[in-house]
Amino acid sequence: MNDSGNNVIDNIEYVNTVVVGGGQAGIATSEHLSNCGIQHVVLERSRIAERWRSERWDSLVANGPAWHDRFPNRKFSDVDDDAFAPKESVADYFVAYCEMINAPIRTGVEVIDAQKNIGRPGFRIETSTGVIEAQNIVAATGSFQKPIIPPIVPEQSGITQIHSSEYRNPKQLPDGGVLVIGSGSSGSQIADELLRSGKKVYLSVGPHDLPPRSYRGKDFVWWLGVLGKWEMVALEPGLEHVTIAVSGAHGGQTVNFRRLAYQGMTLLGRTESFNNGVMQFTDDLVQNIAKGNINTLSVLDEADAYIERNGLNFPIEPQAREVGPDPSCVTNPILKLDLHEASVNSIIWATGFTVDYRWLKVDALDVDGKPKHERGISTEPGVYFVGLPWQSRRGSSFIWGVWHDAKFVADQISIQRTYLDYI
Repeated sequence: MNDSGNNVIDNIEYVNTVVVGGGQAGIATSEHLSNCGIQHVVLERSRIAERWRSERWDSLVANGPAWHDRFPNRKFSDVDDDAFAPKESVADYFVAYCEMINAPIRTGVEVIDAQKNIGRPGFRIETSTGVIEAQNIVAATGSFQKPIIPPIVPEQSGITQIHSSEYRNPKQLPDGGVLVIGSGSSGSQIADELLRSGKKVYLSVGPHDLPPRSYRGKDFVWWLGVLGKWEMVALEPGLEHVTIAVSGAHGGQTVNFRRLAYQGMTLLGRTESFNNGVMQFTDDLVQNIAKGNINTLSVLDEADAYIERNGLNFPIEPQAREVGPDPSCVTNPILKLDLHEASVNSIIWATGFTVDYRWLKVDALDVDGKPKHERGISTEPGVYFVGLPWQSRRGSSFIWGVWHDAKFVADQISIQRTYLDYI
């Protein structure tokens, strides 16, 4: 793809802005930088949207319908608007989008080190193919960079342990039962797939929000939109680690932990410790399940109020409020599980990710290596972030939310250029 117009002097390339990362955040940033007339290059260490291809399980589909989980300027060519795009279709979508906007993206280029120039503006970026100097850096590698596996079960325990980003399909795992730790979208979907494959599955359930997949004829992403919930700018205190359990699998269904239990899955509380082959869980399963259902009902209440306030003729759906009785694994929760006796030979850690900005050696990170920023504008002038959860609002983690955050960041770069041009 065309990235002409950059200057090369003494084997050093000069460009206004370097965007690091060729996923949805980097592609969105490139589009808006081009619209602002900002000379730039996008560097991707692998392929475009690589994580969708090689760091997701085989059967994964997008968690939102195709009309919603996309950029505004292009629809999916191979997925119906109300369907859920398979992961390969999502990756192909971004490849096609790069071609459509003629993004100056270079694949197979890894950024090794980025430092501020001393005594002059800009940054020196060392890459696997040479050195680039730029006035601005946009870190668009997102938040799913480094898988988190808590140091609970020793590697020498004899149990196969993988992160959800390494899971592909049930055949990958050894015979025997599986303990899935984490009940967000990834954990709940993987556990469901393993159960359908005939595996004995234990699922460690933590605090979670449980939105309805759809209600009264509209998908939950539509409801969160009209109710203004995508525009929430901050989490309520204490909810930082509450995940959302939602799925587009099998045509889109509301995640129902009680139903999974009645189908044979054993639900457990949060994983606490491991000792001599025995996993211990906190006594919070009843509370976590109940709070998830409270969240569901609160969304339904707001949806009903919206329908009545606006005089809409949407079909009623009383069955959406049916909770059903708690299964025995909830009423009599297991607090200790001997993995050998239970024939559990593998653990899948669906415990999320953390950031990894070791290459970014500037004053834009806190002591934990996390970005210091306001809506993507970092504490280091000239360094920006795109693709972070809650970067500007709740919707920042979604494809369309990334697109809007990237526009804001590109606009800030353009504004700064206007001032610098006046020197």
